[in-house]
Amino acid sequence: MILTDTHTHLYLDEFEEDRNIVVENAIKKHVKYMLLPNIDSSSVDGMLKLCNDFPGNCFPMMGLHPTSVKENYKKELELVDEWFKRKKFYGIGETGIDLYWDKTFAREQEMAFSHQIELAKKYELPLVIHSRNSFEEIYSIVLKQNSPELKGVFHCFTGNINQAYKIIDLGFMLGIGGVVTFKNSGLDKVVEKIDLKNIILETDSPFLTPVPFRGKRNESAYTFYIAEKIAELKNKTLEEVAEITTNNANQLFKFRK
Repeated sequence: MILTDTHTHLYLDEFEEDRNIVVENAIKKHVKYMLLPNIDSSSVDGMLKLCNDFPGNCFPMMGLHPTSVKENYKKELELVDEWFKRKKFYGIGETGIDLYWDKTFAREQEMAFSHQIELAKKYELPLVIHSRNSFEEIYSIVLKQNSPELKGVFHCFTGNINQAYKIIDLGFMLGIGGVVTFKNSGLDKVVEKIDLKNIILETDSPFLTPVPFRGKRNESAYTFYIAEKIAELKNKTLEEVAEITTNNANQLFKFRK
């Protein structure tokens, strides 16, 4: 059985003391593949080091996170552009719009997001979208810039069934994480109605830890518990969920040789 965590920030300081052990534990828990989205210029070195330490298991993406879009966002995007000339990446992200924490740079977030959509088209890479209190804004921009070659995932999807169908109609995947295990999230009801062919798994480590570890630091190993919950909801075996979602992830990110 092989599981894939399509969205994990194992390079962050929360893993400073035991990073390699965390990766090794994930592999022991059948999570063979881990996709690492970038945040901004400050996170690149740590992300790339982890991918170099675990080639064949950890795969880097490149992008500018919406909460890192500030006065200097154009300079940050220039650095993103430069990295694509230097190294192979497996996705654009994470990018998107976040109107939960701060709306000061909402317009700049939209411009940065649009730029990264164009990068996804240019390099034929999947777009990894962070959407928080911003679904309609993001959907409108993607719809405007959409094209047959544009693919990607709405990471950490927690929306309603109508939003799920809109995403699927765009040709995008739904990234399902620990929230599906939360008792009153309502995401379980949505996942029940979605075909597994439209789902990939993620942890968003160190955030959004699934039950039974909710409240503690999240890890890629806990992809196992997300898959277990989805297997229960879909009346599938854990092995079936692992196979389908890993195949979905590989079709999108193309990390398997």
